[in-house]
Amino acid sequence: MNSKILEIISNFQNSEISKERKEVLQPLIDYIQSKRNTSEKIRLNFICTHNSRRSHLSQIWAQTLANYFKIENVSCFSGGTQATAMFPKVAETLANQGFEIVKLSENQNPIYAIKFDENESPIIGFSKRYDDKFNPESHFCAIMTCSSADQGCPFIAGADKRIAIRYEDPKTFYGTTEMNKKYLQKSIEIGQEMFYLFSKLAE
Repeated sequence: MNSKILEIISNFQNSEISKERKEVLQPLIDYIQSKRNTSEKIRLNFICTHNSRRSHLSQIWAQTLANYFKIENVSCFSGGTQATAMFPKVAETLANQGFEIVKLSENQNPIYAIKFDENESPIIGFSKRYDDKFNPESHFCAIMTCSSADQGCPFIAGADKRIAIRYEDPKTFYGTTEMNKKYLQKSIEIGQEMFYLFSKLAE
């Protein structure tokens, strides 16, 4: 794994997750553990309205930390209630954290290859609906990362389970002097929680 990413992950060990957030994360821990108990494939689809920011960060950190903790058979996806584009600041933030980002297309909805380890397959990032053919059709967990998608999609077809793990949108800081800092903070916040989640599974 990239040394800069490993350094960031090592700092996650010192992070404090509140009791309230641990309770929010516990249903996903239980879901993954239940799949591990029966040696089933673990498919996680992180869903947000536009599939542009929080859902991508969640997908990428979850896949990275599943690999870090050697939790096998985990495949992470993301989607939205509508397709837009992965916001460029997300790719920039991840690149600054040590991820290798390759832009594979230059259209209005670019496709990115995101690598956390030179010997692992890249995570493919682009905006899509949660039920896009790129994502699993059944036997997956739908993780709702924003209140709008959570309230707007009370039922996700094909999902084994639907869990709300909401994050505040860094979009509100667009165009401000705090934008870079807030995107980095959001990436770290999500990374810390995914670290806690997969560390519990590795116990």
